[in-house]
Amino acid sequence: MVVAVLAFFVVTLDAVVVNVALPSIRESLGGGIQGLQWVVDGYALMFAATLLTAGSLSDRFGAKRAMGYGITLFVLTSAACGLAPTLGLLVLSRLLQGAAAAIMMPSSMALIGQAHDDPVRRARAVAAWATGGAVASSSGPLIGGLLTLVDWRLVFLVNLPVGIAGLLLLRRTTPSPHSRVPLDVAGQVTAVIAMGGLTYAVIDAGEEGIGAPRVVVPFVVAVVAAAGFVVSQARGSHPMVPLSLVRSPTMPTAMVIGFSFMVGFYGVPFLFSLYFQQVRTLTPLATGLAFMPMMVVGLVLSPFAAVIVERLGSRIPIVGGLGLMALGLVCLAILAPTAPLWVVSALMVLIGLGGPLTMPPTVAVLLNSVPSRLAGTASGVFNTSRQVGGALAIALFGALLADSSSFVGGLRSSLLIGAAVLLAAAVAAVRLPRVRPRSRAAEGSTPT
Repeated sequence: MVVAVLAFFVVTLDAVVVNVALPSIRESLGGGIQGLQWVVDGYALMFAATLLTAGSLSDRFGAKRAMGYGITLFVLTSAACGLAPTLGLLVLSRLLQGAAAAIMMPSSMALIGQAHDDPVRRARAVAAWATGGAVASSSGPLIGGLLTLVDWRLVFLVNLPVGIAGLLLLRRTTPSPHSRVPLDVAGQVTAVIAMGGLTYAVIDAGEEGIGAPRVVVPFVVAVVAAAGFVVSQARGSHPMVPLSLVRSPTMPTAMVIGFSFMVGFYGVPFLFSLYFQQVRTLTPLATGLAFMPMMVVGLVLSPFAAVIVERLGSRIPIVGGLGLMALGLVCLAILAPTAPLWVVSALMVLIGLGGPLTMPPTVAVLLNSVPSRLAGTASGVFNTSRQVGGALAIALFGALLADSSSFVGGLRSSLLIGAAVLLAAAVAAVRLPRVRPRSRAAEGSTPT
C-alpha cells in the first residue's frame, strides 16, 4: 500500500509541480509558450501513449516487477530533467519520464486491486491511494514555488529520494500474479503515432494556424494511426484493449469521466500559473500559495471519499464533483482580470472539490467491474483516457493563449471549453451504477 501511494504521489507531483516553474525555465533555457507546452505535454503525452502497454506489462510480469522497472526509470529520467542544459533535452527527458510514470500508474492500481478482493476494503484502499495524489496536488504548487526560488532544476531532482525509498519498500512486497501473453506491437505503435500527431497538431495550431501544413499533416497522420489502432484491436489475437473491456457499460463511461476530469485538473494549474506570474506579476512562491486553497480542500476531503460512496453510492459524488468543477471554471471565466486574488483562489476551490468526489469512486467502480487478472489492463485504459485529456487540454489551451490577441481572452475561452467538457461528462456519469459497495462477507460469500 505504501509503495502504491508513493508511486501515485511522485507521478502526480511531476504533473503539477512543473507549472509554477515554467516562467523560470523559459528565462533559463529560452522558448515561448510552445516550448513551455512541450515541457508539460511531453510528460503527459508519453504517459498517455504508453499506458496501454504499461497496463499489459503489469499483467504480464506482475505488478511488483513492473513497478520496480517504472520507479527505476523514473529516478533516472528525473535526474536527466534536472540536469538538462537545453530546452530540447529537457523535453526529451520529460518524454522518457512520462513513459516511466506510465509503468508505475497501472501497477500501483493493480497492487491495490490484488491486495483487496472485498469491495468495501478495496474502496477504502483506493481512497487511501488517492490521498497520495491529493497530497502531491496540494503540496505541488507550494513545493514548486519554494524550490524554484532556489533553482527550478530542484523540482525534478526532488523525485530522487522518493523514488529510492519506493524501491527499498518494494523489496518487502509479496510477488504479484502474472499472465504471460504476447505484446500488442501494432497497437502500441499506432497509439503513440495517433496521440503524438494529434498533440503536435494542436500545439502548433496556436502559432501556425489551423490550415498550416505543419498542423494538417500531423493531424491526418493521427487520424490514420487512430484508425489503424482500432483495426489492430478488433483483429489482433492479443489486443492491448480487449473488446470485453470496451463492451462493458462501465469502461467507456469511466474513460469519459477520466478524460474530462483531467481537462480541468491539468488545465487550471497550467493556465493560472502563467496568469498569476505574467498578468498579476506574482513570485513563484506567491503563485504556489495562491493554489493552496484549491489543493488543500482535495487533500482534506480525500480520506472521506470511501465513506461518502458507502453512504450515497458512486453516481451522486461523481456527478456532483464534475458539476462543481464546471461551475468553478465558468465563474473563473467571467471573473474580472483585476479581481482580488483571494476571490480567484476561493473559486478554484470548486475545482479542488472535484478531485476526491470524482476520481476515487470512479476507480473503485472500475476495479469492481473487471476481473482481477485484467486489473492492470483496465487501469491502463482508464489512465490513458485521463492523460489524453490532460495532454490535449494543455495543447489546446496553450494554442488559444498563443493565438488570442490578449492573454485574458485566451484564458476565458479555455475555461469555458473546459466547463463544457466537464458538463458533458457529468451527463455521461448518470449511466454509472448507483449501488453502494458491499462487503462480500456481508453478502455471505467468502473472498478468494
